[in-house]
Amino acid sequence: MALTGRTALVSALGALVVGFALPSWLGILTVQLVLLLAILCDVALAAPVRKLHFTRSGDTSIRLTGEAHIHLTVTNPSRRPLRAQVRDAWPPSSFPPGDDIPASRHALSVPAGERRRLTTTLHPTRRGDHHAVRVTVRSYGPLGLAARQGNHHVPWTLRVLPPFASRKHLPAKLARLRELDGRTSILTRGEGTEFDSLRDYAPGDDTRSIDWRATARQQTVAVRTWRPERDRRILLVLETGRTSAGRVGDTPRLDASMDAALLLAALAARAGDRVDLLAYDRRIRASVQGRTSRDLLPALTDALAPLEPELVEADARGLAATIHRHATRRSLIVLFTGLDTAPMEEALLPLLPTLTQRNELIVAAVADPRIEELAAGRHTPQAVYAAAAAEQTRTARRHTADRLRRHGITVIDSTPAHLAPDLADAYLSLKATGRL
Repeated sequence: MALTGRTALVSALGALVVGFALPSWLGILTVQLVLLLAILCDVALAAPVRKLHFTRSGDTSIRLTGEAHIHLTVTNPSRRPLRAQVRDAWPPSSFPPGDDIPASRHALSVPAGERRRLTTTLHPTRRGDHHAVRVTVRSYGPLGLAARQGNHHVPWTLRVLPPFASRKHLPAKLARLRELDGRTSILTRGEGTEFDSLRDYAPGDDTRSIDWRATARQQTVAVRTWRPERDRRILLVLETGRTSAGRVGDTPRLDASMDAALLLAALAARAGDRVDLLAYDRRIRASVQGRTSRDLLPALTDALAPLEPELVEADARGLAATIHRHATRRSLIVLFTGLDTAPMEEALLPLLPTLTQRNELIVAAVADPRIEELAAGRHTPQAVYAAAAAEQTRTARRHTADRLRRHGITVIDSTPAHLAPDLADAYLSLKATGRL
């Protein structure tokens, strides 16, 4: 049983009125007895909370920047009308900061034997699975002096998917892909691409493209033209160890890597390539394999939604072995990891050359734009000190990237806003040069 603010007000007014007619102690006792009787009657006439029935419906998944509507249907099977306050509680991250309580509370009136539907609007601030906590009902009597209160567990799960902000770059990248694919007048040449047609030799053509048999059958030198291969294998590998938990601005490095992986997957699927995904730190955290181009993006976003960084050092040997097991034929391996000197050069770098023996390898890392800002500071002694530290960090990252490139590895070290388009450009460049 819960008392309301109206109870205290009635008690005070009653004591004031009765106090003029009766001695003070007798008046207060009389008021309290009358008030207690009114409260008991009010509670007895309130609709029972335990008998209420609840069902849910509404959205089951949205993107991080979206809005979800969760419907709660309340059925009152009793013979008394329900006048209540209902709180549909969700985790705080399901609402903008400070808005969780107002957005989840509803005033409700349900006549006896009828039902009503409430709608709670969620604006999640974190991706992943959001579970309904509980439904709290406070049922008031006709006088509003007291209420019955109880909780119900009405399960519902809302999956918040990655926002895929880099989708805006997809039309431009697809236009370039169509050019490479020969749908416009541009054809590419290079080792490892699919044969397209023959044409006459022109100065500057690679002599390795000359078709000597065709040349022998005609009076001019013939060269082969090529177009990008299809059905290539691409393995996206997200390292989910402690370095992926570092925040760049308001976004964890892992989220920026996810965004770049989604753009590359969408582009490669349109190119006819097969895309698989693997998330690993000391064990496999997520895996998507063998999906068709139509099912690929939904499967990737669903697998990435609940993925969170693990605050452990990644197992480099286990990661390399897992990649070997998944890349059973020549593939493009895109490894999303950090360029921090210690974990890269001491653990992962010695193992990467084994991956490049039969695969093309891209290392994609998230750079902090704040480092560039600090490196340019000179206006105060503190800024000079920060600039020196930032320059040291930049130098270390460049040194690590250069060591990777000497092993034939493509390195993408970009800020969160540029990582996705830069990675897509690197993929298209590999297509254009015949390395994929």
